[in-house]
Amino acid sequence: MEFNLSTFFFEIINFLVLIWILQRLFYKPLLEVIAKRKQFIDQSLNDAKSLKQQAEQQCSLYENRQKLWEQEKQAAITALHRQLEAERKAHQEKLNADFEQERQRANVLLSKQQRELQEQSEKQALLNGAKFAAMLLSQSAGPELEARLFTLLLDNLTTLPEACRQCLTAQGNKKSVAVKITSAYPLSAEMGQQLEQKLGALTGNSLNFQYHQDNALIAGLRIDIGAWVLNANLQHELTGFAEIANGQD
Repeated sequence: MEFNLSTFFFEIINFLVLIWILQRLFYKPLLEVIAKRKQFIDQSLNDAKSLKQQAEQQCSLYENRQKLWEQEKQAAITALHRQLEAERKAHQEKLNADFEQERQRANVLLSKQQRELQEQSEKQALLNGAKFAAMLLSQSAGPELEARLFTLLLDNLTTLPEACRQCLTAQGNKKSVAVKITSAYPLSAEMGQQLEQKLGALTGNSLNFQYHQDNALIAGLRIDIGAWVLNANLQHELTGFAEIANGQD
């Protein structure tokens, strides 16, 4: 094959023209497409990085909110437990106070019932004692016992009470003061004389003695000077004994 210089130059020119055409019509647009594609990819990567950062920020924010919510939940649970505990204690204290009040009320009621029962027992005992004493004294009473009571009366009748003196003063305008002497058994003349002398010496007044008999006295005497009464008999003592029992109602 023979080398042809002109053909060689034409081939070179064709090659250069082809390269120019390729560069002009194909390579440059391809580079632009590649550049745009690269730019799109870079933009997508940047957007992805931005989205990742936003996602990380949202995740961090969510975690922070989750921690904060957990803290708030724990604080709320703690506060609820404290409130429930306080209410439980308050309710327990109220129950204890109500129970103590009921216990004290029951104790007071029990003490009152025991006291009333004791008082009733004491009253019944006094009444029974009074009945027994009345029965016993009624059976054992006699002139001898009345004589002893008469002697005891004379021994203790040394002064008149103020009430008797006031009664005598109120009757001072009268010439004689009526004195009623009641006995369970008839008084002897000697006993009547001793009593009249004793009362006359004490009063200093002129006395008008009136004698009566009342078996209800059992034994002893009753002296009435106006509105003043002196009892020295068993009936009065037993009546006072019974009144003590009745006075406990």
